[in-house]
Order: sequence, then structure tokens, then C-alpha cells
Amino acid sequence: MSKLWGGRFAKNTDVMVEEFTSSIAFDSRMYREDIAGSIAHARMLAKCGIIESGEAEAIIGGLQEILADIEAGDFSFEIGLEDIHMNIEKRLTERIGPVGGKLHTARSRNDQVALDTHLYVRKELAEIARLLIELEQAFVETAQKNAGVIMPGYTHLQRAQPILFSHHLLAYFFMLARDFSRLQGVYERTDLLPLGAGALAGTTFPIDRHYVAEQLNFSQLYHNSLDAVSDRDYILEFLSFASILMMHLSRISEEIILWCSSEFAFIELDDAHCTGSSIMPQKKNPDVAELVRGKTGRVFGHLMAMLTVAKGLPLAYNKDLQEDKEGLFDTIDTVKFSLTVYASMIRAMRVNAERMLSVVRNDFSNATDMADYLVKKGLPFRQAHEVVGKSVRYCIEQDKWLMDLSLAEFKQFSPLFEDDILEAIQVETCVANRNSFGGTSYSQVGQALETARQTMGKQQAVLDTYTKSKL
Repeated sequence: MSKLWGGRFAKNTDVMVEEFTSSIAFDSRMYREDIAGSIAHARMLAKCGIIESGEAEAIIGGLQEILADIEAGDFSFEIGLEDIHMNIEKRLTERIGPVGGKLHTARSRNDQVALDTHLYVRKELAEIARLLIELEQAFVETAQKNAGVIMPGYTHLQRAQPILFSHHLLAYFFMLARDFSRLQGVYERTDLLPLGAGALAGTTFPIDRHYVAEQLNFSQLYHNSLDAVSDRDYILEFLSFASILMMHLSRISEEIILWCSSEFAFIELDDAHCTGSSIMPQKKNPDVAELVRGKTGRVFGHLMAMLTVAKGLPLAYNKDLQEDKEGLFDTIDTVKFSLTVYASMIRAMRVNAERMLSVVRNDFSNATDMADYLVKKGLPFRQAHEVVGKSVRYCIEQDKWLMDLSLAEFKQFSPLFEDDILEAIQVETCVANRNSFGGTSYSQVGQALETARQTMGKQQAVLDTYTKSKL
């Protein structure tokens, strides 16, 4: 097959080399972005008098027809044409004649692919932002629905102190809110127009890059042509953002898997989000949570792969940078799927409030509150800690809980104990008294819920601006 760049070459490309170097198998998904960029470029060429307005109209009409063909499934991508850019340009020339060849005036595939990728990532960031808000909403709704439900809080996976279940869920909300903030940074660095950089040094034609930026809703332009064609920082930032987000989803997954086990029995996942066993009829497996936990590793891998690709590249463009897309696309697909399925799963899960409360009524997670009681009576905390530690050891030896002790038994350990000690170490009291800012008390969690709603309102305003910038 004759190459659009083949004038320099006396031999055809080896078929294996064509297959090895071709990117059309994966970059064909950027056809909308490639056509949108080409239309904006054609308009700019006409505006600047580089091509005739009639030529630009013919080019734009041909591109719009090609877009319709692709979306109708009436377009065959060819490996021999290497990439999405060459496939579209070849079809355009076949359709409108030699004038189609004028489209590539004042640009290179280097700045063209950079533009396509910027447009594609920017579009997908808007969708991921929407899905993030949707998952946050699922956590807030579930926290509100289960307001007042008490569960054991853990450190080292050992029961530590009683907390509100809503408090636990909101911890994940605020993790996701930080993820959203990171996404905003990625979006800012993606919202840069590279087109006009040419292969690496700009162009001799009197182009208007600011006009193209307006056409494509870019808020900023690259100031350096070398940087424009070789920058993949925004992809690295996206992969870093995605890795942290998936790490958070993996942590949620781990707790979901634990909570729905028979040993915990804190929640039950809806049947729609579980699978069974081919041999054990009783099984109900949390496969969605396990898969999200597993897919986190592949996202981490894509980040490390891209860092490795970029680490030793001289300026400007190198073919190595073609390796930026498959991992990027797979990460986008993985993140979008994970966010979507998780929002549905969180909303549908059933919370076993009675089970969680029974657990904290039969453990020593109120021991810290017993120590705090003594401190409020004037005992230094380190001494109070020792008194309660001895009390716990006594209970273990006597097969009792702290709530089972009589006042006489309490006084064996300290004369400061009075009749109000049993009220002080009630589970509900332990929760209510943790009223420091950001704590697990009923009022603090109520304030946190309101903060979460306000945060989502601000995020929605940001998303609205992203949506307006979409082509």
C-alpha cells in the first residue's frame, strides 16, 4: 500500500513492521476527536488565507460525511494506513479529491495525535467526574439512610472504639472528594492546545492557534512547540489520579468483602451484585468487589509502564510515545466501569444494624471512654490507662464485659468510680461524647453530611463547566 509519507522510500514497508507499528487497532476510538480537530484546523487555514474558503468547505463537508460513515459502521480501518489520522485523511482524499491533501498544511501527525489525545482525555475526565459525584451521592444517601447505626471501629483490624456506620461511609466520601480535586488538576493540565506546534518547531505558515483553541474550547495553549508534541504529563497525572482512586475503591472492596462474610455479617449485598459457585450451592460471592480490588493492580501497572516509557526520551517526539494510549484507554474503561458498578452496589446493599450493635455491646471498645471518665475525675491519663487495662484483664479472667461489673468491682480498681460509670461507658454515650470536630458523634456526623452535600454542589458546578467545554 502506498504511504502518504512514502516519497522518501524505495521499498514497501514489511508487513510485520506495518503490524508492529500500527496503532489503528486502539486509536480508532479517537475518530470523533480527530475529525473535530481537523475541522477546526481547516477553518483556521481558510480564516488565515492559507487555503481558499471553498476548499475548507469541501474538506469540512467530507470530514462530516466520514464521521457519519464511521458512526453508521460503514468505514473499514486499514492497518496499512497505520493510525486514525492516516485512515481518515486517505478516505477524505478519495472522497473530495486532491484538495483533501491540503488539510495537512501547517500541521504534523505529532501535534495532531497530541491534540486528539488531549481532546479525548478531556472528554473522558468530564464523564469520570460525573461518575465520581454519582458514587459520592451513593455514599451520602446510604449514610443518611442509616443515620444512628452504630458499628465497631477498627485499628489493626481489631475492635477499637464504637463509631457511627455513617461516619465510616463518609470517610470514603471524603477520600473520593480528594480524588475529585485531583481530577480537577488533571483537567487543567489537559485543557491545553498543542495543535500548531507542527512536528516540533512550529510552522512557516501564518496560522492562528488562538482561533483553533476557541473552536475546540481550550482555555490555554502550549507556549513551547517542543513541549507541545512531547508532553505526556497530563496522561501520567491521569494515571496517577486513577491509581489513587482505584486504591480507594480497593480499600472499600476489602471492607465490603469482610463485612458480607458470615464472620462479620455487617451487610448483605444484593443478589444482582453477586455470583454463585459451580459446586457449592450455598455460596453468594462478592465478585464485583473482588474484581475491583483485582483491577486496581492493572491500573497501577499502566502508571508504572508510562513512567518507564517517558523517563529516558529526548525531545521532541519519539515513537515510544505511541505506547501512551493502550494503558490510558484501558485505565479509562476500568475506572468508569468500577465507579458505575460501585454506585449501584452501595445503594442496593442491606445494612445489618442489629448485628453491628450486638458486636460493640460485647467487646471492650468502650475501654477508652472508661479511661476518659477517670481523667475527668482528676486522674492523669497514663494512670487511668493502667487502671482500665487491669479492669479489662480482670474481665477476661472472669468472662465478663466492662458493662457487667458491679460498682464494688469498679472500686477495686479506683475509688473514683461512681454510679454514673455505667452510663459513661454505654455504647451510645461513647459515640455521642466524641463531639470534637470531625468526630463520630451524632451532631458531628450530621455536620459532615451537610458538608458533603455542599461539596457535591460545588463539584457539580465544576462538572457543568466541563460539560460546556465538550465538543
